[in-house]
Amino acid sequence: MKIHVLGPGCAKCSQLAETVTAAANELGIDYEIEKVSDFNQIMSFGVMMTPGLVVDGVVKAVGRVPSLDEVKGMLK
Repeated sequence: MKIHVLGPGCAKCSQLAETVTAAANELGIDYEIEKVSDFNQIMSFGVMMTPGLVVDGVVKAVGRVPSLDEVKGMLK
């Protein structure tokens, strides 16, 4: 599973990356996480607000940090 965390490196972006890592580890998912901070790359996903979460090329969350349970649901 390929996971992208989109954002310039702000506190919310870091929090989202931590939440995603915790959720994937709890679910036992084999994953690769990449933090994307380049605005052109972020916009290539169609995301205009950060943080953003993309799972296997599908945008799952924009402009907010979902809860651990929400992220687990997005990764299933």
